[in-house]
Amino acid sequence: MSFYTSLSGLRAAQTDLGVIAHNIANAETTGFKKSDTQFADLVAGGAASDPRMMKGIGVAVSAIAQNFTLGAVEQTGNVTDLAITGDGFFAVRGGESGQTAFTRNGAFMLDQGGFLHDGAGNRLQMIATDGSGNPGASGATADTRLPLVNAAGADLAGVTIGKDGTISAAYADGAVTNVGRVALASFTSPVGLRPLGNSKWEATGLSGAPQIGFPGAGRNGTLLSGALERSNVDLAEEMIGLISAQRNFQANAKAIDTASQLSQTIINLRT
Repeated sequence: MSFYTSLSGLRAAQTDLGVIAHNIANAETTGFKKSDTQFADLVAGGAASDPRMMKGIGVAVSAIAQNFTLGAVEQTGNVTDLAITGDGFFAVRGGESGQTAFTRNGAFMLDQGGFLHDGAGNRLQMIATDGSGNPGASGATADTRLPLVNAAGADLAGVTIGKDGTISAAYADGAVTNVGRVALASFTSPVGLRPLGNSKWEATGLSGAPQIGFPGAGRNGTLLSGALERSNVDLAEEMIGLISAQRNFQANAKAIDTASQLSQTIINLRT
């Protein structure tokens, strides 16, 4: 039995090492959120078992929980780089797939069609304005697109994004047009989001449906233009966790070695 108990410890430590290695590898990934390995003990026994005689039979990984604490904000000077000061997520939609994902990575850029995208063809979602410049109903999103030429025929000269998410397009003739407001999504349980890679997540039944709103509303937080949120990985903390996981792995391996020696001693006695 000790073999299987220690084997479960080896597997759990190996999983922990993999999670820590993934965190360290993404210490410089914009918008990355670290994960923590959670364990649960295993016990053998039934309803009629004497609780004083029940023993553990190992450990299992109960969850790999994502940590959505805010990372450090770094100034970039690029007006289309956005950082969120609260718990919201940017909503991005694939230009070809139409799939909606959510991210904390606000490194957006303008393409030749006037769309704000993340460099991989996923377009930032906004809540569009009506003919009077007023935002439409919260929850209805559209691809963020800046007209390259205004009604007077002037070319697009620049863009500004306010703390409340207002996207303003400036033109060569001095005219300024409010295109819409950046849409932010919040979730009842962000830890239930399914990671997709590239600092993106998708909603699941565990996370709840996305609640689309404006920056500055509820817990979404405001926007910082010209800044990006760095990874929330603390390398010093991860290195301590790495040493602990390594020692845990070595201890379980030693326990297996000891059990093997005991078994060999018993075999030798019989022979």
